[in-house]
Formats: sequence, structure tokens, C-alpha cells
Amino acid sequence: MTDIAFFLMDLGGGGAEKVMLTLADGFAEQGLKVDFVLVKVEGDYLSLISPKVRLVKLEGKRLITSLTLLVNYLKQEQPKILISALEDTNTIALLAKKLASVSTRVIVTVHNHISRSCQMSTQLKRRLTPLFVRWLYPWADAIVAVSEGVAEDAAQVSGLALEQIKVIHNPIYTSDLIEKYHQPVNHPWFLDKHHPVILGVGRLEKQKDFPTLIRAFALLRQQYPARLMILGQGKELPYLETLVKELNMEEDVAFPGFVANPYAYMAQAKLFVLSSSFEGFGNVLVEAMLAGTPVVSTDCESGPAEILENGKYGKLVAVGDVNGLAEAMINTLNNPPDSELLEQRGREFSLEANLAQYQQVFNFN
Repeated sequence: MTDIAFFLMDLGGGGAEKVMLTLADGFAEQGLKVDFVLVKVEGDYLSLISPKVRLVKLEGKRLITSLTLLVNYLKQEQPKILISALEDTNTIALLAKKLASVSTRVIVTVHNHISRSCQMSTQLKRRLTPLFVRWLYPWADAIVAVSEGVAEDAAQVSGLALEQIKVIHNPIYTSDLIEKYHQPVNHPWFLDKHHPVILGVGRLEKQKDFPTLIRAFALLRQQYPARLMILGQGKELPYLETLVKELNMEEDVAFPGFVANPYAYMAQAKLFVLSSSFEGFGNVLVEAMLAGTPVVSTDCESGPAEILENGKYGKLVAVGDVNGLAEAMINTLNNPPDSELLEQRGREFSLEANLAQYQQVFNFN
């Protein structure tokens, strides 16, 4: 019998997908029988599935049509635990358990600020998400949120008591991660000691608010010779490239696209910046800190203030504050914090601690 099954749409390059893969690998290493159930077998992270984890292909064309396929899987395999992530997938997981009438415990994980992501979306289904959350989340055997802020929002949207939602910060620090920071980066900018590289990493979507970072960098560049590199892909790329052109910064801003090992870039950068308008947790902040790289972040809902302990480990700036972000970036470049302190803080978000917290939620007999 399968101990734990993870259920996702695909393995596109998002933070939630990476967290689910890390957890699956961690539980498999502990000797548990783990399945990774995908609607579509595609995405940048496919190659990261551990050989100790069994890949189950539902081969549905769309998430909604995968419902009966997931019901069949649950009836056949009857995993002890089913863990899902992201609101659409969580909905299908909860419906599937109800229809399959199995004893599987369904744990839904909330990785983003539900109300903010719904407000920002133009999609009808995203606007309806709060209704599904309020209707279906009470069916979950457990709900896990990746930050205190996400838990508070999820409680408000679902109508559940805050005590019913367990906060487990994302597992970032793993035994195999550190070697990735030491791998070479084949980009000439990192060889130029006169122009420090400022790094941003994330999907090129409105949520990440890279225009604010680009405009803040334009102000910084007036008094500080530096370069800006933003790793990731997404539909905002043409707009961001146009903005860079308007600011006459084509020579000093680069968009290398999706990079399989962003950690090596983080280790080489002089400063890491998160400019999001909202987050679930902010994995990239911890990843940069583990490299000993100074970080600056917007004080967005939710996660960064928790990670940085309200500014103790990196400056926090109001969302969309171009001048404030530029100032915080300059101050941090001029007075970088102790790298060892940053690394120590990063190690607190470990896979080991995370697995132990999930084991409590599983309530295995």
C-alpha cells in the first residue's frame, strides 16, 4: 500500500511544485512508499523526481477531467495520505476522496495568499476560488499553510478557525542543496568585479512586480555602477523588456529565462531582491540567504517579514515603493550583513524539521 501520494497538475517551475518534490524525496528517503500523481507529465521540474518515488500518470487533458481518474487511483491504491497543493488541485483532491469513499487522509496545502491572488486575476474560475475554498476545505483532514499570513487569509476565506490550519514553513535547506551553490555560472557579468550583479528570481507575472525592481534599479544606477539579472519566464517578459528599453538600460539588465540551477547565480550575486506585491512564503529569500547573499524584500503579504524576522536579516520595503526599494538596495550593498548569520537563519528552514512537522499532521498509527 502507498503511504503518501502527492497530487499536482504538472511540474511547472513554481515554488509549490518544488516544495512538493522536496517533501516526496524526503519521505521516500525515510523508507516510506511514495507516489507522485500528475494530471500532465510535463514541466521544468520533471527531471527532479527522485528514482525512489513512483510517478503515476493520470494523463488527463484538463484538471477537471482528471477527477474520475483520481477517484479510480484512490480506489485502487488507497494511499494512507494524499497531499495536494494549489487551490484548483486541492478542490479536485477533496472531491475525489468524497467520491471514492476511501479512508485516505487528504491534506491540502496552501502556498499563496488566496484573496490577493483572486483579486489580481482576470479569470472567472480564479474569482470563484473563494467559494470553492469555503465549500470544500472543511472536508480536508488537515490544512497546511506555508506562512502565518497565508494561514490567516485561508482561515478568513474558508470560514474555518485559525487553529484548524497548521503552519509549516517550506523546506528549503536540504543536504544536496549546498553543492549547487558551488557550481560555475557561465555568464561574463559575474567576472566583472566593478559592476556587482543584483538578482531577482521568479515567474515573470504581475504578482512578482518586477517593474518596481527595474525602476528602483534605474535609480540605484544613477549613483552605483551595477547590473540587474532576473531569472524566470512568463507572459510579462515583453512588457519588462520594453520598460528596460524605455529606461535605456538594455546593456545592464538581463533576462536569461528559466535556469535549472538558480542557486549558483544566488551565490555569485552581490544582492538578492524580492519585489513581489504578495507571496505565500518567498522560498527564494531563504535560498539566497543560504548562499550568504544579502537580501532586500517588499514587506508583502505573506512570508518575507516572517523569514526576515521583521527586518533583522534584511531590509523590508513597502510594496510598490520604488524610491524605498532603491534606497534599501544601496544601503545593503554599502553595508552588507554578516553572511554567516544569513546562512544560519536559512538553515532553520530545513527539510528535516519540515518532515517531522508533517509526520505530526499525518497522525500515523
